[in-house]
Amino acid sequence: MPDYSSSSDVTLVSWDDIPLEKLSPSIGRKLVSGSQAMLAHVYLDKGAVVPKHQHVNEQITYILKGTLRFWIGEDEGKVVDVHEGQVLHIPSNVWHKAEALEDTLDVDIFSPPRQDWLDGTDAYLRK
Repeated sequence: MPDYSSSSDVTLVSWDDIPLEKLSPSIGRKLVSGSQAMLAHVYLDKGAVVPKHQHVNEQITYILKGTLRFWIGEDEGKVVDVHEGQVLHIPSNVWHKAEALEDTLDVDIFSPPRQDWLDGTDAYLRK
């Protein structure tokens, strides 16, 4: 395990310095990743849909602006609207999809980091 006790391992990042990655005409994101966790700003225009998917990564979603509607479960049987100031926890391997009910800024935390987001193999988002 790396020794992170040195102050030289500490990194300061400004969201303004991170380029916006356009995944589709209505979805963009910015990422900051460490070795054990990832933080993302996800920008969704009203009507943007994140298709149903699942991943091994635990996910915590915090809505800074707007509202996201989530459908939870393989059968999409549970519907949850997450509003500005609210947080949704999605455990590992739980199926989910989302739609922006208004222009939305979503902060996602993943543990471990999403390798598919880091290497660009997240085809489900790039439509």
